[in-house]
Amino acid sequence: MTVKKDYYEILGVPKNASQKEIEEVYRRLAIQYHPDRHPPEKKDEMREKFKEISEAYAILSDPKKRKQYDMYGHAGIDSSYTAEDIFSGVDFSSVFRDIGDFGSVFEDLFDFFGVREKKRGPQRGADLEVPLNITLEEAFHGTEKPLSFYHTVICPVCKGSGAKLGSSKKVCPKCKGSGSINYSRGFFSIRETCPRCRGKGEVVDIPCDKCGGTGKIKQQENIVVKIPAGVDNGTSIRIKGKGEAGTEGAPSGDLYVSIRIQPHSIFVRQGDDLVSKIEIPYPIAVLGGEVEVPTIEGSKIKISIPSGTQPKKVFRVKSKGMPDLHTGKRGDLYIEIEIQIPTKLDEKQKRALKEYAKTLGIDI
Repeated sequence: MTVKKDYYEILGVPKNASQKEIEEVYRRLAIQYHPDRHPPEKKDEMREKFKEISEAYAILSDPKKRKQYDMYGHAGIDSSYTAEDIFSGVDFSSVFRDIGDFGSVFEDLFDFFGVREKKRGPQRGADLEVPLNITLEEAFHGTEKPLSFYHTVICPVCKGSGAKLGSSKKVCPKCKGSGSINYSRGFFSIRETCPRCRGKGEVVDIPCDKCGGTGKIKQQENIVVKIPAGVDNGTSIRIKGKGEAGTEGAPSGDLYVSIRIQPHSIFVRQGDDLVSKIEIPYPIAVLGGEVEVPTIEGSKIKISIPSGTQPKKVFRVKSKGMPDLHTGKRGDLYIEIEIQIPTKLDEKQKRALKEYAKTLGIDI
């Protein structure tokens, strides 16, 4: 079994190299090892070297792929990406744009990896994420909330074709239907996606008046979102098919409703637990007693305060926190004690406090 070399070693950069450093090294190596710069007997060797450095750059220049590689090595990449996926979204234009006769976008390395380029067919619509604010009480009980948002839908006039009624699409005159254009630039052979049809191989001859040829229109939609009990900040609720419209009959993307819980005046949430602070009178802190504390349900419960309770003492009340989103099991309520210090005393209270002070040997 062939063991792949480390991507950082291939480019000769340290693991903490910046994106700019990685780009500069790759550009230098790509020019050095491109097969078209070498004699015929060296082309196969340089081709393999070029493939190797280009794959390393495709992974390390993409923050998501780089993070996955740093965590799991080649196993994390090989299990998640095909050869085509590795180059998805990689921008080679920034690497080669300013090098003499290069000129255009170095957009597609599939030729080097034996992956045949395909014309772009129907594309699933993009997913959408929309925030939704709720209260902590709504997160506790679960609720239903109205939500208004904008997304694209298939044009009702042209039914997504983008062509005006009575007309149709035609073969792209620029790429002759291939979806790509080949250039010879100095010692490079470059293939880039056709700028006219954007890789589809077809163009709209007479665009639809309603959508301008895109096949989609922007539309406001009003829905009601069912929010389960126990949601937390960042919880995403998926609503299938409510994202952006797909193309050429492909399905729409999904809508992800991102929950944002507003700050509460009494409780602070920590996972499924709740934390609150209450003030108790000085005599109860000293002598002990019972006090009432609020709960997220809106009711109050009594807890016992032992004599000699100090400030910052925390009491735990089991199963009075938030419900778990999946199991429904409730967290706990933690109550932090603060001592009330009276700011005004009448004469009787002052005399009593002075008498107490005398028993402690304090002369006031």
